[in-house]
Amino acid sequence: MNKTIRQASVFALLLVLALLVRATWVQFYDGKALADDNQNRRNAIETYSRPLGNIIVAGNAITGSARTKGSDLAYKRTYRDGELYAAVTGYASQSYAPTQLEGIYQDVLNGTDSRLKTVMDTITGERADPGNVLTTIDPAVQKAAYRALGGKKGGAVAIDPKTGKILAMVSTPSYDPSALTDANTAGAAWKQFNADKDKPLTNRALRQPLPPGSTFKLVVAAAALEDGLYKNVDEPTDSPDPYTLPGTVHELPNENKAAPCKNASIRVALRYSCNNVFGHMAVQLGQDKVKAMAEKFGFNDSRQDVPVRAYASVYPSGMDNAQTALSGIGQFDVTATPLQMAMVSAAIANGGTLVSPHMVSQITDSGGDVLQDYDHNASSKEIISSSTAEQLQSAMETVVEDGTGTNALINGVTVGGKTGTAQHGENNSKTPYAWFTSYGKSGSSGKEVAVAVMVEQSDAARSEVSGNGLAAPVARAMMEAALR
Repeated sequence: MNKTIRQASVFALLLVLALLVRATWVQFYDGKALADDNQNRRNAIETYSRPLGNIIVAGNAITGSARTKGSDLAYKRTYRDGELYAAVTGYASQSYAPTQLEGIYQDVLNGTDSRLKTVMDTITGERADPGNVLTTIDPAVQKAAYRALGGKKGGAVAIDPKTGKILAMVSTPSYDPSALTDANTAGAAWKQFNADKDKPLTNRALRQPLPPGSTFKLVVAAAALEDGLYKNVDEPTDSPDPYTLPGTVHELPNENKAAPCKNASIRVALRYSCNNVFGHMAVQLGQDKVKAMAEKFGFNDSRQDVPVRAYASVYPSGMDNAQTALSGIGQFDVTATPLQMAMVSAAIANGGTLVSPHMVSQITDSGGDVLQDYDHNASSKEIISSSTAEQLQSAMETVVEDGTGTNALINGVTVGGKTGTAQHGENNSKTPYAWFTSYGKSGSSGKEVAVAVMVEQSDAARSEVSGNGLAAPVARAMMEAALR
C-alpha cells in the first residue's frame, strides 16, 4: 500500500470515529435535552395521549380529561369550578408550561414520576398510570372567600393554625383554566388574559406583595414584648402624640384624631390603630430587632413553598429613623402577601408556634397508595413565647370586640384580628389597600382558623375604604365557613 492510500485510509477512519463520537454525544447527552425541550411536540403528544391524574379537593376531583377531535393530542385537561380553584390548580395547557400544582406535580399527574412505576412498567418501558394530588383545601371556606370577595380585586388565605393546612386560597378577579387547555384556542385566551388590566393570571394570595399597613403592627408589638421593651399589653408606652418623624418636621398622623393614643398601651394602640405608638416603638426597638422578628414570622424568605412558591414578603434594611418609624406601621418599603399575614395570625393563635403552611395533603398513585405525606411531615417552629402569644391574642380580641375590627365579630366564636389600611401611590394619591388578618376559635367544636384578606381595589368610594369595611367581612365569612 503506497503512502497516499495509507494516509487517505487513516483520514477516513478518523472521520468515521468522529461521526461515531458525535452520534453517541447526540444520543446520550443532547438527546435528553432535545426530548425535554418544550418545543418538542412529541412530548405534548405523549403527555396528552391519555387522561391525566387529578387534583382532589375533599375527596372530589376538580380536574379531569376530555377526548379531543381531529388532533394528534388525544386528550385535554378540564376543570370543574375552574375560576373558584384557579389560584390552587393553575393550569395544564397543550400550548403553555403548566403552573401552580399542575406544574409542580406534572410528573405525577402525567405518569412519568419514577415512584409510580411498577416492575412491569420498568421492564416494558411503558409509562405508569398517573397519580393524584390531594389538597388540604376546604371547599366551604374556598367558596366563602370567593363569594365574599366578589367583584373586588384582592386575595385571601385561610390556615388551620394547629396543622398548617391551607383551607382556602383565593385570588380575584380569577380566570377559567379551561380556556388555556386546548392548543387551538389557548393563544387567543392567553392574549385576552394578559391584556386585562386586572391581571387575572396573577395569584394575589401568593405572588403580589403589597404594603400591609397596620396589620404589620402585630409584628412590632411581638418584637416589643419579646424584647422586654414593654412587659405586657396593658403597660403605658412612651408615645408622644403627635409624633414627629425623627429628623423631619413631619408628624405621623392617626386616622382617629380623638383616639386616646398618647402613651397608649399596646392593647389600646391596637384597638384604635395608633400610628404614633407603633412608629415610635419601631424606632425605640431599632430596625434590626423589628427585622429579626419579621423574619421569624417569614418575611424576607425567598423560598416560601406551600408547595407553590410564594413571592417574598419584605422588611427592608438600611433605613434611617424616619423610615424605620414608617416601617412600624407597615409602610415605607414593607410588603406582604395574604399568605404571610395569615401566617402571622396563625402563629399567634397557636400559642406562638408556626406550623409550616401547605396546601397539599398527600400524593398518591392510581390505586390510592401514598407516595408522599405532607400532613404528617409538616415542620413547626416557635416564633414567640406562649406568654407573648397570649398577650397578643387578648389585644387582638379587643380589636374585634370594641375596636377597629368589629365587622369580624361572630356569635359564639372567639375572634381576634387587626385591620390595616395601607397607603397607595405617591402621597397616597391612589385608592388605599384594605387589609384584615385574624383568627377564630370555636369553643364548641375545638376548630381554629387563621385568615388574611387583602382588597387591592373595589368599587367603594375612597372614603369608605378600610380594613374593617372591606376586608373584615370577607374574613368573617371565611371563619364562619371553617368553624361551622
